[in-house]
Amino acid sequence: MDFLLNDVQRMLQDSIRKFVEREIAPHAMEWEENMEFPMDVMKKLGNSGFLGIPYPEKYNGQGLGYQEYIIVLEEIAKASAALAIALAVNGLPQLILDKFGNEKQKMEYLPRLSSGELTGGFSLTEPDYGSDAKSIKTMAEKKGDYYIINGTKRFSSQGGVADVYVVFARTQNTGSSHDISAFLVTKDIKGVSFGRHEKKMGLNATPTREIYFDNVRVPAENLIGEEGIGFKIAMIALDSGRVTIAATAVGIAESAKNYALEYAITRKQFSRPIVEFEGVSFPLADMETKINAARLLTQRAAFLRDNNLPHSKEAAMAKVFATDTAMEVTTNAVQILGGNGYMRDYPVERYMREAKVMQIVEGTNQIQRLVISRLMVREISRQI
Repeated sequence: MDFLLNDVQRMLQDSIRKFVEREIAPHAMEWEENMEFPMDVMKKLGNSGFLGIPYPEKYNGQGLGYQEYIIVLEEIAKASAALAIALAVNGLPQLILDKFGNEKQKMEYLPRLSSGELTGGFSLTEPDYGSDAKSIKTMAEKKGDYYIINGTKRFSSQGGVADVYVVFARTQNTGSSHDISAFLVTKDIKGVSFGRHEKKMGLNATPTREIYFDNVRVPAENLIGEEGIGFKIAMIALDSGRVTIAATAVGIAESAKNYALEYAITRKQFSRPIVEFEGVSFPLADMETKINAARLLTQRAAFLRDNNLPHSKEAAMAKVFATDTAMEVTTNAVQILGGNGYMRDYPVERYMREAKVMQIVEGTNQIQRLVISRLMVREISRQI
């Protein structure tokens, strides 16, 4: 693993920074205020190749890896965490199809998801089942050449704006995780409907809605892989998703730290810049240290994933540390700005609101600690 960016990564970073400066940063706050999903920018991201970075060129991807993907996500998150999340969520159907889809499914959906022609969604969580994904109740009953899906999904990012969703449902009802299967469901199929655009603490530029399935007839050919591997698919997707959330959290924290630092240099109290006071300079030093540590953990998890090495523990560690760091950094950034930090005229209060959800999505940080500890026990048990 190299700590320096290679030529391709530097060019990618420069390219996405220019894109963010031109297309995202000037509008991010307006999107948030208006709860507006910038579909035109998503399509521009696709046209520029940013939606297909870790996927094969055969399917309109860039043929790169997650080490490159997290560079793009961090840069986008510095301006708009909502759009970074949209990119990451769009990537979940891509990842699942790339790993588990058949050739027909790949050819039909992957090129269009990478180009921005289609937007993807991911539907696992239900009203009564979040962390306990094994207990989902949505059912998919096989009837001839179709599956009939009934149920409700909650907290579906890009609900209503995404064109195609990976939906997890039970094809058996024994209570086992092996009852769960994964399906491709397009939003225009009869019986699919959406709840209200949830009013959230942050990330309002990307909609979060319930999705209702009322006798939805999904062609049997839309089954991903085979029956009974849906839970496995979801867990593998979430491992990669945790890397993307970690990168997004690093981007949020970096912007908060930079704004607080600039403010501390220019803001004077008692005839001195406040950065000269230890009560301000020490938290800034901690911010810099922890952000760099979070970035390194995220890069390591991405490196292991790109090299097909076990990375579940590393992805969980990156996610929990990066998101906890983002929460700490943004809270301290608000504190450094004092009363101004609490005002919506300054961006740090938005960064703080955005950081909070990062500790929840893709598995709460309590679940991450459970994952890490269980994998630690498993590793040491092999050595005893």
